[in-house]
Amino acid sequence: METWRRAIADSITTPEELAECLGVDPEPLGPLVRRYPMRITRRYLGLIEKPGDPIWRQCVPDPLELEDDQRPDPLDEERLSPVPGLIHRYPDRVVWLVANECAVYCRFCMRKRRVGCPLTGGDERFWDDALRYIAATPAIRDVILSGGDPLLLDDEHLELILSRLRAIPHVEMVRIGTRTPVTLPERITVRLCRMLRRYHPLYVNTHFNHPREITPEAARACARLADAGIPLGNQTVLLAGVNDDPAVMTLLMQRLLAIRVKPYYIHQMDLVRGTGHFRTKVAAGLRIMGALRGHTSGMATPYFVIDAAGGKGKIPLIPDAMERRGDTWVLRNYLGETVEYRDP
Repeated sequence: METWRRAIADSITTPEELAECLGVDPEPLGPLVRRYPMRITRRYLGLIEKPGDPIWRQCVPDPLELEDDQRPDPLDEERLSPVPGLIHRYPDRVVWLVANECAVYCRFCMRKRRVGCPLTGGDERFWDDALRYIAATPAIRDVILSGGDPLLLDDEHLELILSRLRAIPHVEMVRIGTRTPVTLPERITVRLCRMLRRYHPLYVNTHFNHPREITPEAARACARLADAGIPLGNQTVLLAGVNDDPAVMTLLMQRLLAIRVKPYYIHQMDLVRGTGHFRTKVAAGLRIMGALRGHTSGMATPYFVIDAAGGKGKIPLIPDAMERRGDTWVLRNYLGETVEYRDP
């Protein structure tokens, strides 16, 4: 068995196992874990320094998950699925949910309703339907593999997907969204990277949320992908008690660049049932963007976005930086100084 498969098999999945490792009371976690599955790799569990810290909050179940009344699918992904497992929200790109497993089941997951559960569209029985739809829709030029985590598929199944997508003439590029560099870095093998490099243009978006997640093992995993010629981006979720502090977020963005990962998005929390205790005010994200803009490299400044409910798409938010006065724009820089710019 491959090393990464052994790590998955050795993961924490029950309240009793969690109690042995962290000393928590397993009894109130039983109903919660039955509703929202738990899996924590021992490597990721080892990053916890104390109860309630940023790593703990992301992976340890919390009874608050059962106490909010938000919607299970606020982005209307099910409505936007022309075939099971495929989401077609924007004209020229689709999200294909090719897996429903993750190495760690993050407690803030946007697909909490389905990840870790055997739902329609998340396995190879439905791949032909998705591929037929993509092939029959010439407007689709960009396919994003998501889930779950696509890299929980073995190399052979992942290559089958990539090869069949590459055979569709109008598919110009493929993106893979994965958290394995954070939670299961041993998955990023030399063999995997050798296979992936055969399918350029290929992009990988990682998901680091806190500076402590950038371990030496995570850095090596990202280096292997980058050395295979794969551009790396990062999507961070703004999480209360994890990274809703400008200094923490600035350090995270800077450390990402140091391991050749370009910050791409900071997401305001989606209104997903079971995740309300992670939500911050939008003003917290705007303060973070104000702390990043001009105070660190522009390459370390991602977009801050809200993914609008009802499948309306991502909307970028920026601190108040401009106003119009007749034919003149009054611009405000990162120091709060104003500069006038006149339209032609």
